[in-house]
Amino acid sequence: MTAALPKSPATLIARSRLDALLDGARGRRVAIVGDAMLDVYLRGDVERISPEAPVPVVRVRSRTLALGGAANVAQNVAAAGASCALVAAVGADDLAGRTLCDELERIQGDSDSLVRVARPTTTKTRVLARAQQVVRFDEEDDGDLTGDDVERVLAAVSAAVSRADALVLEDYNKGVLVPSVIEGAIRVARSRGIPIIVDPKYRNFFSYRGATVFKPNRRELEAAMGAAVDLDHPEALPVTFERLGVEHLLLTLGERGMALIAADGVVKRIPTTARDVYDVVGAGDTVTAYLATSLAAGASAYEAAVVANYAAGVEVGKLGAATVTPEEIREAYEDHLGNRE
Repeated sequence: MTAALPKSPATLIARSRLDALLDGARGRRVAIVGDAMLDVYLRGDVERISPEAPVPVVRVRSRTLALGGAANVAQNVAAAGASCALVAAVGADDLAGRTLCDELERIQGDSDSLVRVARPTTTKTRVLARAQQVVRFDEEDDGDLTGDDVERVLAAVSAAVSRADALVLEDYNKGVLVPSVIEGAIRVARSRGIPIIVDPKYRNFFSYRGATVFKPNRRELEAAMGAAVDLDHPEALPVTFERLGVEHLLLTLGERGMALIAADGVVKRIPTTARDVYDVVGAGDTVTAYLATSLAAGASAYEAAVVANYAAGVEVGKLGAATVTPEEIREAYEDHLGNRE
């Protein structure tokens, strides 16, 4: 007896299959390699202009710390019920690095894979007044890691990937994902037959051959390829795949949802499920995390993209970089199905 098809093409996946994948992610292990950051939010009020310069004076009322970049992927993996090992570089002796380790341990992530280096932990501090960002200042060294630092990252990658059910490469151009680290991580993952999910940036855009799902945004892809991507006329897509050497492209299209493109040129559209969009910060990290946990649970690339799309629809309804739970995805599925009926 064959399984029933979803009631509406917009649901894209049967509820029983969604449950199986969300439940199957629990206990899986994801190795995340990339650029971890500490996000600091200073929130307050503006009541006057500084007498020293024509700038607002923000009286800070609260200070919030959050995991950012690859560390935000890690906390979304943990929220999905999977375990994670984060391979990233943090400052050898700075408060931000110690705080990032503490926050990672709080979500029961594996901080043993963090590599201490002689550079500051990437920290992004946002000052907000009445929900409006006044200024952001970054503390970082975004040059490529070199020498012994690279060798220690490679050793951590080998150990983490050897125990993983999926690999994420999360690049924010902060120097961890140099070509030798990318190639080493992909080589170990492919030798074990586990899925590889890549969120690339421009610096090493064409270094991810062998990836299972390659997830640039449309602007990044077009800038790298030097041409517009026309999903309605995909005749040129084989050339794109030939240059990239990946199995699937997943493009986020804003209010138009996502498009999953296979190497044979088949394009599958996934409409957005978001009802309210308050803040898109962190949505890409949430998508990456749920791609990884779903693929680790045995999903096809298409099924994983559908689950990740529901997760993104939940995340953009929250302020700041937020986590999404399987229960929230189930609720979003039911709400979306109810709205279609």
